Amino acid sequence: MGGGGFARRLTGRRSAGAALALAAAGVLLVGLVACSMPYGDDADPTPAPTGATATAASLSGPGSRQTPGAVAGGTGAADGSGPVGNGPRRPTGQPVTIAFGGDIHFAGTPGQRLAADPATAIGPIAATLSAADLAVANLETAVTDGGTPAQKEFTFRAPPTAFDAVRAAGIDVVTMANNHGMDYGLIGLQDSLRHASDAHFPVIGIGEDDTRAFAPYTTTVKGQRIAVIGATQVLDDQLITAWTAGPHKPGLASAKEVDKLVAAVRGARARADTVVVFLHWGVEQQQCPSDAQRSLVPRLTAAGADVVVGSHAHVLLGAGWTSDGVYVDYGLGNFVFYSSGPGRNTESGVLRLTVAGRAVTDATWVPARIVGGAPRPLSGAAGSQALAAWNALRGCTGLAATAP
Repeated sequence: MGGGGFARRLTGRRSAGAALALAAAGVLLVGLVACSMPYGDDADPTPAPTGATATAASLSGPGSRQTPGAVAGGTGAADGSGPVGNGPRRPTGQPVTIAFGGDIHFAGTPGQRLAADPATAIGPIAATLSAADLAVANLETAVTDGGTPAQKEFTFRAPPTAFDAVRAAGIDVVTMANNHGMDYGLIGLQDSLRHASDAHFPVIGIGEDDTRAFAPYTTTVKGQRIAVIGATQVLDDQLITAWTAGPHKPGLASAKEVDKLVAAVRGARARADTVVVFLHWGVEQQQCPSDAQRSLVPRLTAAGADVVVGSHAHVLLGAGWTSDGVYVDYGLGNFVFYSSGPGRNTESGVLRLTVAGRAVTDATWVPARIVGGAPRPLSGAAGSQALAAWNALRGCTGLAATAP
């Protein structure tokens, strides 16, 4: 199956055991511990933007909910016959919950967790992921024990049990389109695809050619056809040519090739009720979206994307609705990651969206803090503080706290 989308049908996949685990995780309070391995800039980044009004959300539970205003009017059929990218959007069909996590690697402390027990490597946040109908994250590592490390400062690789760990955490599909997906070259890429195939685990954003790298993961949940596309806007300058997938050329789906990405979104739009684009994007340690991020969103919206999310910056960025009713999250932050201390690099969480066809009808942020390499949900005063900080990040995004 290479790097193309692994088609899969889901029918109420979450177990009663996961529900019990979710209840336990909801009352978890954690302290902060520093992890031992630095990544990126150790300095605390610029404080979060101020001046934004926090969403009117209940802070008594584990997440901050953004609730759309009244929705009316259509936005176009899944077959592409109707208008694309116009809001407000009318919910259609059964609601589906989709959970998103940020960057995952298994170097340093996370690698130790993986070696000890893949089933618990991602920690208690797994209950939140498993409770959703579909869960997606970014796997930021080559899955290989071979190949040659790329000439770059940081290279990540993990054993095949990485796929066991993400599956055990309730994650259904990962994108490998990122600036570490080919850290161990062509051999590493081929190993990653082989191990994913052996594990029957879906990967997107990577493939034996550009057609398969841009191919979406597709599934049907509660009668809703969901398509998820992965691509990266971040590649080291000296590696862009070698790492970018092309005709008859293995590599990653590059969001720098905007026309190819747009074509992939249009193709998915014709066959899906809900189209999600998961991007590797942003500027490290910068908590406001870059010009490159901002300029890409309208192109994807016009092509038919309903949700655009991503990660890379090692810090959280703001999220909300565009005027066309598309939900955008500019930065999900680190997820399973070593960290440089109790600063913003360890701020984490899960974005949980409810979608009904082309309408995102609810958005909830479940805040967490990375402790010992894995995110732990926050509650109580710590959770309330984290939610307020997350809501404030919306101030520099141009996004709205409610749907149009």
